[in-house]
Amino acid sequence: MSLERVSRSEWSTTGNTDIITQPRRSRNREEIVIRVGTCSWTEKSLIKSGEFYPKGMRTAEDRLRYYAGNFSTVEVDSTYYAIPGTSTSSLWAERTPQNFIFHIKAYGALTGHGVDPKTLPPGIAESLPPADRDRKYVYVKDAALLDSIAGRFRDSLSPLVRAGKLGVIVFQFPPWFHYSPANMDTLTDCKRLMNGLDIAVEFRHGSWLLPERVKPLLNFLAENGITYVAADEPRYGSLATVPFMPAVTTDMAYFRFHGRNRENWLRRGIETSLRYDYLYSDAELGEFAPSVMEAAAAASTVFTMFNNCHGASAVRNAISFTELLKRKNADTR
Repeated sequence: MSLERVSRSEWSTTGNTDIITQPRRSRNREEIVIRVGTCSWTEKSLIKSGEFYPKGMRTAEDRLRYYAGNFSTVEVDSTYYAIPGTSTSSLWAERTPQNFIFHIKAYGALTGHGVDPKTLPPGIAESLPPADRDRKYVYVKDAALLDSIAGRFRDSLSPLVRAGKLGVIVFQFPPWFHYSPANMDTLTDCKRLMNGLDIAVEFRHGSWLLPERVKPLLNFLAENGITYVAADEPRYGSLATVPFMPAVTTDMAYFRFHGRNRENWLRRGIETSLRYDYLYSDAELGEFAPSVMEAAAAASTVFTMFNNCHGASAVRNAISFTELLKRKNADTR
C-alpha cells in the first residue's frame, strides 16, 4: 500500500489490525497478539481531512463505531484535559465490539501538569487555596486532593472495567519531570493512586534513559508491575527529548509513535496537533518492526499506538504498519 493516500476501501473489519504471532516454545500460551491503533478517533484535523470517516458521518457515536470497525484499540486523549463522566465511558463501552480495548491518558493533575480549575471534579475545586481558584491553570500538589482526584478518575472508568475493555492508564509525565530518587517514588505513587488498575509510564526528559540508569529503571518498573512506554519522537542530541528505546517490563509492551516533526516539537504557542504533523515513511516504519516483533516474544500483548495525530497521518501509518508486520510475521511461520 502506498503511503501517498489510503483509500476507504482499504479500511477493513475489527481485528484487521491485530497480528497473531507464533508463541515462544518456552511460553505456555496459544498466541501473542500485536494490536495497532491510534491515540485519538476525534482529533479535529482528522475529521476535517475527510480521509478516514465517510462523508456525512457527523455524530460521535457513528465515528466511534466506524473507528472500532477498523481498529481494535485506541488511546483516549481527552481524559488528560478533563475527567469523563461515567455516562461517557458507558457509551464508549456500548459502541465498541467485545474485544475492543481503550487505553486512557491520565488526567493532567495526576502527572504534575497544570490543569484548568474548571475541569476539576465538583467539590475538589472548592478545596483549592482561594488564590488558585480563578487561575487559568493550577498545579495540584496536596496529597489528599490528589487522592480524591484519583478516586473520581477511577470511578469514571468503571464502565470500561466492568466491560473488560480497559487497557492501561497512560501516565505521560511533563518534560520538567527529570530523573531523581524522589520522582522514582512518584512512579509507585501513581500505581497506588490507580488502586489496582494497570498503568504505563512515558518519560519526556532524557535524564531517565541515560545509559547508566536504564537497567535500574527497567528493573524498578518490572518489580513494581509498571509498563514502560517506548516512545518515538524528534531527537535533538540533548536531554530535551528521549531516545527510542524499546523494552518490556510487564506482560504488556506499549509503543507510542509521536512522529518526528523537529521544527514544531519544542515550539511554543502553536496548535497542539501541529507538533504531531508527521507521516512516517515506509523505511521508518520498517525500522520499528524488529523491535515490535521482538517485544512480542517477551509479552502477551503488544500495543503499537500512533500519536502522530494530525490529519489522517496516524490512521494511514497504523494501516501501513499493520501490513508490514503481517508480512514479516508470515515470513517467520
